[in-house]
Amino acid sequence: MKIVTIEEMQAIEKAADKGGVSYDTMMQLAGLATAHHVLKVMDDLELDEPEILILVGPGNNGGDGLVAGANLASLLNTVKIDAYLLKARDDKLVKAARDAGVHITVIGDDEDHNDLGEMVANCDILLDALFGTGARQPIEGDAASLLKTVRSVLHGIGNTGPHPVVTSAVLPDEPQVSLPHIVAVDAPSGLDCNTGAVDDLTLRADSTVTFGAAKWGQLTFPGADYCGELLIGSIGFEDIDLPELDNVEAELATGIGIAKLLPERPRDSYKGTFGKALVLAGSSNYVGAPYLCASAAYRIGAGWVSIGAPQIIIPTLASMLPEATWLLLPHEMGVLHENAVSIIHEELDKYNTLLLGPGFGVEDATRKFIKKLLGPTEKEKAVKSRHLGFSVILDGAETEDDSETSETTLPRMVIDADGLNLLSEIEEWWTLLPEESVLTPHPGEFAKLAGIEADNPIAAVQEDRLNLAKEHARKWKAVVVLKGAFTIVASPDGDVTIAPFATAALAKAGTGDVLAGTILGLMAQGLDSYEAAVAGSWLHGCAALLALEDFGSTASVLAGDVMEHLSEALATAEALKPTGDRYA
Repeated sequence: MKIVTIEEMQAIEKAADKGGVSYDTMMQLAGLATAHHVLKVMDDLELDEPEILILVGPGNNGGDGLVAGANLASLLNTVKIDAYLLKARDDKLVKAARDAGVHITVIGDDEDHNDLGEMVANCDILLDALFGTGARQPIEGDAASLLKTVRSVLHGIGNTGPHPVVTSAVLPDEPQVSLPHIVAVDAPSGLDCNTGAVDDLTLRADSTVTFGAAKWGQLTFPGADYCGELLIGSIGFEDIDLPELDNVEAELATGIGIAKLLPERPRDSYKGTFGKALVLAGSSNYVGAPYLCASAAYRIGAGWVSIGAPQIIIPTLASMLPEATWLLLPHEMGVLHENAVSIIHEELDKYNTLLLGPGFGVEDATRKFIKKLLGPTEKEKAVKSRHLGFSVILDGAETEDDSETSETTLPRMVIDADGLNLLSEIEEWWTLLPEESVLTPHPGEFAKLAGIEADNPIAAVQEDRLNLAKEHARKWKAVVVLKGAFTIVASPDGDVTIAPFATAALAKAGTGDVLAGTILGLMAQGLDSYEAAVAGSWLHGCAALLALEDFGSTASVLAGDVMEHLSEALATAEALKPTGDRYA
C-alpha cells in the first residue's frame, strides 16, 4: 500500500486514465468505497435509519460524495439522505443522486444557512466531500461560510471533536446528545495532503476514506489528528502496470502484508527451528529492560532466548522470566564491565541474532565494554596495520592490538536505547556494525547518532523524519527504525515502510524495549532485517491498540501490557495469512 504526494497521486491517476481505468470509473469506485464504509459505520453505531448529510464541493471530490449518496439511497430506500451543494452543478452525477432519492439543496437557495443548520443538527452521519487532496488554504468565500455554519452547529451540540456522544455533567438525567459521525471523503476539507497542515475551518473527521494510496499529509501531524481512522479504498488502478505507481518508494504497512512475512511453524519443529537470540541488556538501575526485550522475543516466536546481564541482577531477572537461559557477566557497580567481552565471544557462535543496549546506562565501564565488544573502527584498523600490531597512540590513549576483538564475527544485531547513545560517542561507529544491523532510535537518539546540530535537535529530526531516516540508513548501511507516531522503517537500499500507528498508549518507558525484542525474535526466526523491522513495528503497534481496548485509556497501558498483547497481535496477522491450495 503506497504513500504518495499530491503530485504523485495526480500523475498516477492520469496514467491510469490512459491505461484503461478512466476518471469516471475511478470516481464510481471511490463513491462505492465510501458508501460501503458508511454502511459499516451504521452497523458499528447500530443506526437502523440514520439521517445522512453530504457536503458536496464543485469538483471531483464532490462527485465522489454524490456517487456515494446515490449508492446509499439505492441500498437504503428508507433512509433520508441530503446533499448540500456548495455550487450549483447540472451534471449526470447530480441527476443520478436525485433519481436515486437523494434530496438536493444548493447553497444559493439557502442564503441564511437555516436549512444547512437544521440538516447538521439532525444528521447522524455527515460526509465531508467539499474539497479533496487538491485543496488550497485558506478556505474562503461560500465554502468558508458553509464550514463556519457547520462548526457552529456542532459546537452548539457539544463539541467539534470526534466524540460520538456528549453528556451533560450539570443535568445527569438529561438525554444524551449525539454528534454526527463525520466521514471525510478522500481527505478532510482544508487538509494539505503533502504537509499535514490544516485550515482553521477544517472539520475533524471520525474516519477518512482515501483512495488508491495514503497521502503524506494524512500521516503527518496535525493533519493525522483530523483524519480519525484512515481507510484506503480501491479505485481500480492498483492491479494494472503503472510505472508511476511502481516508482513510489514509500509503503504503508498493512495486516495482510505483514501476514505474508510471518514464518511458518511446522508441527515437526523444535526450539532450534525458530532461532536462538541473545539479549545483552540491563544494569542495576534498569532491571526491567532485559526482561521486556527477552519476553517480547519469546512472545513473537523465538525458540531460545538467553539474557546476558550483570551477574548482580540475574537472580531478580530469573524470577521474572524462568523460560530464559542466562549468561552471568562481570560488572562494575552494577553495569557491565569490559571483561565480559571475552565471555560473550566464547558464546556467540550459539546465537544467530543479538540485541544490544537496553538498560545499559552510559557509565565509563559500559563505554569501554561496548567499544571492546564491537572492535576497532576502520580508521583504527588502518592505523594499527601501519604500526604492525605494536602499541599506538589513538586520541591520546594507548591501545594494544587485540586480535580477539577485531576478528570475532558478530551475528545480526538490533541496537537500542543506551546502546545507541554509546555508539554516538564513537567516531565512525557505523563501520563497527555487522551487515543487516537494525537501529531503533527515538528522535533524540537519532539526533545524537546523526550528529545533528540545532537549537532543538529533536524538533529538527521531527520536521524531516522521512528524508533523514532514508539518508542515514544509506550512510550507515543499516536498517533504521525511527520510532514515534507513524514509525518509519528505512533500509540501506532506499526502501521505506511506515507503520500505521500513532497512539499515546506507546508513550511509556519500556515500550521501546518491547519493540526491540519483537524485531529480535523475528530475526531469530529467519526474517531478513528489514522485513523483521517492518513486521515488528506493525505487530508492536497492533499490540498497543489491543492493550488499549482492554484498559480503555492510553494513560493506563504499560510496556508489559503491550508485550502481553503481542500474542493477540500475532494471531490477528496470522488470521490474514493466505492458506493457498494444500494439494498444490
